[in-house]
Amino acid sequence: MAQPHGEELQAILERQAELRDRYLLPAGERPAPTTLGVHHAAFIARDVEETILFYRDVLGLPLVDLIENRDYRGSTHFFFDMGGENMLAFFDFPGHPHPDYAETVGGGHHVALSVTPEVFATVKARLDEQGIAYAVFPTEVADSMFLADPNGLRIELITEPKGYALGEYIL
Repeated sequence: MAQPHGEELQAILERQAELRDRYLLPAGERPAPTTLGVHHAAFIARDVEETILFYRDVLGLPLVDLIENRDYRGSTHFFFDMGGENMLAFFDFPGHPHPDYAETVGGGHHVALSVTPEVFATVKARLDEQGIAYAVFPTEVADSMFLADPNGLRIELITEPKGYALGEYIL
């Protein structure tokens, strides 16, 4: 993907500054959120068992429920505990053809999961043992690791605590 440069890049950066100045309120001036947080984020699984084994055995997320999808007979809806009373959910849709993951408008880019440095190292070792590809991006404030699950969903494991961005608490 070609990144913008020159005048195009300058126009984009100016627009970002304009939006930031217009809409970003200082922490003390922001209204309280109207939601209680993420109940669950749901994605589509190619294979239920393969997805369970990846999230349970590689990432260490406990499977907490597996039921029939109430909206589609024969479809499985299953949930993993991500910690902090947040869940990651998947559906399969037997009989539906699904193209491979694509980064596109309206689609997801990645799910970022905050982990301790110890969990980061443990997952990295599991990925190495299983020959699963990943990329690590260390910074001064946190280490990030990007990988894809068996469905193509991009996962980021980051050693920065929740509520922080680039070492600064933003909530």
